[in-house]
Amino acid sequence: MTRFRQVLGRFATGVTVVTALEEGVPVGFTCQAFAALSLDPPMVMLAPAKTSTSWPRMVKAGAFCVNILASDQRDVSEGFSEPRTDKFEGVPWHLGAAGTPVVEGVLAWVECELGAVYDAGDHEIVTGRVLDLGLGSGEPLLFYRSGYGRFCP
Repeated sequence: MTRFRQVLGRFATGVTVVTALEEGVPVGFTCQAFAALSLDPPMVMLAPAKTSTSWPRMVKAGAFCVNILASDQRDVSEGFSEPRTDKFEGVPWHLGAAGTPVVEGVLAWVECELGAVYDAGDHEIVTGRVLDLGLGSGEPLLFYRSGYGRFCP
C-alpha cells in the first residue's frame, strides 16, 4: 500500500467538497476522486470512501453538489475532511438552483441528480447527472504528494 500511495501521489488532483441536504440539514465531505464522465448527457463521477459517515446521509437526498475549491480554501477542504458533526460551521453557502448547498467562493460548482452507485473496493463509484453548474473565479486548490499546492502557469 505504501508504494501504491507513493506512485499515485504523483498524480496532482483538484480538491472538491461534495455537499447535499439531508432533511434540510447540510452535509458534506472532501473528495479528490472526481472527474467528468460524459458530455452527452452531461455526467460526472466521484468516489466516496465506504468509511464516510456523510455519504450515506447524502444518498438519501438524491442530489448533490460538487464544489471545486479555489486555492484560498484549504481550510474548507480540511474542515470537511474531519469527522465533525457540523462541517458547515463558519462556512458560507447558499442553495443552488437544484437545491443543493453551494459553498461560497468556490472556483466552480456542479449540482447533480444521484445516478448509479458501484462497489469499488474500499470506495464506491458514484455517477451524477448534471442539473446545474456555475463558475466562480480564481485558481484551483491542488493536492499533490499528500500536500496542498497552487497552480502556477
